[in-house]
Amino acid sequence: MPISDWPLQQRPRERLIRLGPKALSDAELLAVFLRIGIPGKTAVELAQDMVGHFGSLNKIFSAPLPEFTALHGLGPAKFAQLQAVFELARRALGEDFQKSTMLDSPHNVRHYLQLQFAAQTVESFVVMFLDVRNRLIASEELFRGTLTHTGVYPREVVKKALAHNAASVILAHNHPSGDARPSPSDHKLTNILLQALTLVEVRLLDHFVIGTSSIYSFSENGQL
Repeated sequence: MPISDWPLQQRPRERLIRLGPKALSDAELLAVFLRIGIPGKTAVELAQDMVGHFGSLNKIFSAPLPEFTALHGLGPAKFAQLQAVFELARRALGEDFQKSTMLDSPHNVRHYLQLQFAAQTVESFVVMFLDVRNRLIASEELFRGTLTHTGVYPREVVKKALAHNAASVILAHNHPSGDARPSPSDHKLTNILLQALTLVEVRLLDHFVIGTSSIYSFSENGQL
């Protein structure tokens, strides 16, 4: 039965308008985005196929074009639309941070980081540069690939911090394996960067490790 024949109170778009987006399941939200299904399947059923096929929203957003379009009913246009929506959400949250104090909203910091790293399939190292009021000046990906404690990291992070006239920084990197627990190399890298930043009077506020469904904070675990 097409969605247009469903009772109004059951249709995803009408439910979203009436109850807000949080009342909808992942599949229902995707169905609102898809708008229409394919022959033999409603938008909700196609959305359920997407969740079942990819396994999570993060994997839907991070799927490359060939993998995304391999699912019947999804094409390049939907891929482009979804990536545009995702990037808009990232930029909107970044604008909020530039207007407010990041440390006053730890939940938003985590949400922002999850958006930043959701589409990453390789290890990526991001530094957020903050002013004296802990407002975001800039967020930059400085390194990509296998991260180690080699000497290039302190030098580049310090150089960027001074260029932005940052009073403090927050470090973040992802583990493509999905496990947010820091490795011995992560601990060593954090300590080296802490020492290097202290020398130029820039505070290291936190280092976050982002996994698939959790985020590890060095500060919250008493390691900074």
